[in-house]
Formats: sequence, structure tokens, C-alpha cells
Amino acid sequence: MLRKVAVMALSGGMDSTGLLMRLLADEYEVHTISYNYGQKHLIEIQRAKTNVRYLSQNGYHINHQVIDLTSAMSSFHSALTDESIEVPEGHYEEGQMKQTVVPNRNAIFASILYGHAHSIAIKESVKVEIALGVHSGDHAIYPDCRPEFYSALEQAFAVGNWDSENVTFKLPYIDGDKESILRDSEIAISQLGLDFDTIFANTITSYNPDIEGRSSGASGSDVERILAFHAVGRKDPVTYVKPWEVVLRNALAVEKTHQEMKI
Repeated sequence: MLRKVAVMALSGGMDSTGLLMRLLADEYEVHTISYNYGQKHLIEIQRAKTNVRYLSQNGYHINHQVIDLTSAMSSFHSALTDESIEVPEGHYEEGQMKQTVVPNRNAIFASILYGHAHSIAIKESVKVEIALGVHSGDHAIYPDCRPEFYSALEQAFAVGNWDSENVTFKLPYIDGDKESILRDSEIAISQLGLDFDTIFANTITSYNPDIEGRSSGASGSDVERILAFHAVGRKDPVTYVKPWEVVLRNALAVEKTHQEMKI
């Protein structure tokens, strides 16, 4: 059987976690990297570690490491890293959400992933795919989640490295959204014989959780996640500061207002 190897960023959010489930279901050997870049929602790394333990307990062993980038990135101007800037609330596509952009973040993350993947390719004489959970829902606010960004990045990495043909990017959700990721995750998790609610309870999408790690339900990332779970007919297993019925009603109202403003 052909050996399939992937290196991916595991943020602890639902997108990268869903991607991990798909890779495991497709029988990839997976190497995951989580980044501490000074983000306020650092709890996402703990959630990633919890899922890695859960997977190991169920016979799925992955190589996971946490890389500390705080000295390099904690000074970057963003609502995600600067305590003086509040995380905005509202719809993900609204202009104020640009405050959640971390300058050059995905280029930095991808560069490290590429170096890691290329090293595995050289040492083990194997082709390696860099898998990322970026999707179309991020395109409006995050330029570094768009297809043209990764196309240009892959070309630059190929120019700047020997034997670059052994490393390629894998972006299975680039034309999808959080709903499609959840639907694919349902299939993958079922194939793996794992529990959907346990997997996604061990994630966090909120940029502004409270001190207990409960999601706010009000940030753009929260709203997008809540709407995705609602669309697939599931209650989000993550704990919110308010009951599910309340955060869902708020998310639906935000979406309704956003659609009305587009008319």
C-alpha cells in the first residue's frame, strides 16, 4: 500500500480538527503542529492536546508538537494578540472583523510546515502533503486563506528549495465552508469509529472565550460555527456562556441582519 504522509497545522479549532479526521479516515500518517503565537484564545492548544490524547486512546497515534512563536508574533497588531483591542462581534464578513487578522500569520505557519514536511521528505524518501483546513468562509476577511495566496506560496517554496516536487499543498475545503467541513467530519468520524460530540467538544472556535474556556457565542467565528452546526441539524457540544438556544437565536439574528444589509 502506498504510504501517505501529511503535515498539518492543528489549531484546536473545528476546521483543522475536521481535516485531521478526514486524513485519518483516508489512512494518512499525520504530523501535526500547533502554534502558540500569543493569541488570547490560547485554550485552543489545550483542546488540540485533549483530542490528540483521545485519538491515542482509541488507537490513532499522531505526531504532535507545539511551537512557541510568542517572541516573534505576540507584538503583531491584531485583536487576537493585543489586549488593548477588543475582539469584535457580529457577522464574519463585516468590516470590523478585519481586526482579527494577524499580519502574515498563515505565511509564517505555512513556512514552518513546509520546512517540517520537506525534512520528512528528505529523511524518509517519501512524498509529503501539507494539509490545511482553510475554506471559502474565511476568504472575505483573511487574504491569506485564499486560493491565489497558497498558489503563490507553493510556487515560491518550490523556487526556494531543492527537491520541492516531493512536497505539495492539500486544501480539500478551499471551496467549501464550515457546514461542508462538519458534514465531511460526520462521515470521517463514523469511519474511524469515534464519537462526534467528543471530538468537537475538544475544539474551540471562539476568539473571546471567558476565563473558564466557555465560548462567547458572539464573535464572528462563533456565529459562523453556530450556524454550521444548526445547518447540519446538530447542537454544538462546546460549552457557551449562554444556553445553546440563546446563542443560536443570536446567530440566526446576526445572519438575518447581514443578509438584509446585502439587499
